[in-house]
Amino acid sequence: MPHENPGSPEAGDFAAYATAAWPRLVRTAHMLTGDFHEAEDLVQTTLAKVYARWRRIPRDDVDFYVRRSLVNNNISRVRKRRVAHLLTPFLPERVHERQAGHAGSVAQRAAVTQALAALSARQRSVLVLRFWEDLSESEIADLLGCSLGTVKTHVRRGLTALRAHPVFDHGSPSRPFTPAPPSPVPGARP
Repeated sequence: MPHENPGSPEAGDFAAYATAAWPRLVRTAHMLTGDFHEAEDLVQTTLAKVYARWRRIPRDDVDFYVRRSLVNNNISRVRKRRVAHLLTPFLPERVHERQAGHAGSVAQRAAVTQALAALSARQRSVLVLRFWEDLSESEIADLLGCSLGTVKTHVRRGLTALRAHPVFDHGSPSRPFTPAPPSPVPGARP
């Protein structure tokens, strides 16, 4: 496959799309990965792969194709990391530890990110696409190449797991899905 000329109309279309979509894609990737730097890497990898196929992507399906690529690249990244962890005798320390924020919205975002990290890559993808990207269940099924029932099952099980996650547990099973307020001391329970 010949490389596109950087000054070609296709390259200009791609550059315009990538520039406009970058903030939205990074936010979605951050919800998928739980780490801002990994999110940027995921978006860069995805856009590089999309660029290689840019001419063949129908313009009315670009967002669908990019979302699908983003989710698939994330699932692949998680699988590769899982294999690396199985092959490593000890787990490496995370470079970017999550810290409690000072504002309620930061604490809420951190709690959601932490709870999402406990889900499987597929459940996490479905919940992010459903509630962050605001896609319908049928759109998610098309995007992921699975049945509508599978999407509904992932949504139901994912929400159940989020509600049961310790960062949202207030000791009352009847309370709605709301994050805990930030603790003044990291690790302390209110």
